[in-house]
Amino acid sequence: MEFTTVGVVGAGVMGVGVAQNLAQTGHRVVLVDVSDDVLDDARRELRDSLRAYALFNKGAGVATAEVFDRIEFTTDYELLAGADFVVENVTEDWTVKKEVYERIDRIVRPGVVFAVNTSAISITRVGSATSRPERVVGMHFMNPVPMKPMVEVIRGHHTTPETIDTARRFLAETGKECIVVEDMPGFVSNRVLMLTINEAVFLVQDGVAPAADVDRIFRTCFDHRMGPLETADLIGLDTILRSVEVLHESFNDDKYRPAPLLKKMVAAGLLGRKSGEGFHTYR
Repeated sequence: MEFTTVGVVGAGVMGVGVAQNLAQTGHRVVLVDVSDDVLDDARRELRDSLRAYALFNKGAGVATAEVFDRIEFTTDYELLAGADFVVENVTEDWTVKKEVYERIDRIVRPGVVFAVNTSAISITRVGSATSRPERVVGMHFMNPVPMKPMVEVIRGHHTTPETIDTARRFLAETGKECIVVEDMPGFVSNRVLMLTINEAVFLVQDGVAPAADVDRIFRTCFDHRMGPLETADLIGLDTILRSVEVLHESFNDDKYRPAPLLKKMVAAGLLGRKSGEGFHTYR
């Protein structure tokens, strides 16, 4: 195995998913976040995710204890010094990301690649916060990470072909393939998906159809596994809002203007599955 120890920065839903996938494929993981409370939540999220993975992959033989043994939950960024690869998953906020990269750039070995797990923020901009922009690459994982076989890899302005090759080898070790795209806001997946979700929110806001019917149309008419608002609930409405705001700011185009209802729901704490209620209710 080329990448024995992998640093995973950010222990939210995506960070936990990446850590789980890595641990299940035999990697040692250093999972870093800012507080013990966040890490406690991450442990609970991991247990739930492992149960769900076992349910949907009967016969896969998920060894929960082994997965946990391979993951070190920590608030100590210095432990990233031994990482062979780093995947960052912090919130979609440039101020936060910039601070994280300036910090880890001083700790992690110079030759190690940084993978930015982002849905909209420029990979070139992230690279500018480091001393290794040629070794910074976008790696947009889909949720739930252990169940999705494809990753959108984004080439920043300075990203070298060697870094893209390293990203491919890393993903192959986790059992995934990738599609390489160029660095434009939203890339391919979220430039289309966020517009679709935002417009679906406008439909509910304008009284055209309730959320359940909007989703049902996409499932039954287009054979989508999930409707746009179910997808939004799964991702988290706060993440959706931040991504749409980044697109709006980046393109300065009103077609990316966040729906007022989306802003209202986020302000009310109705974030989707993780809060128990969004456009649908979860128990």
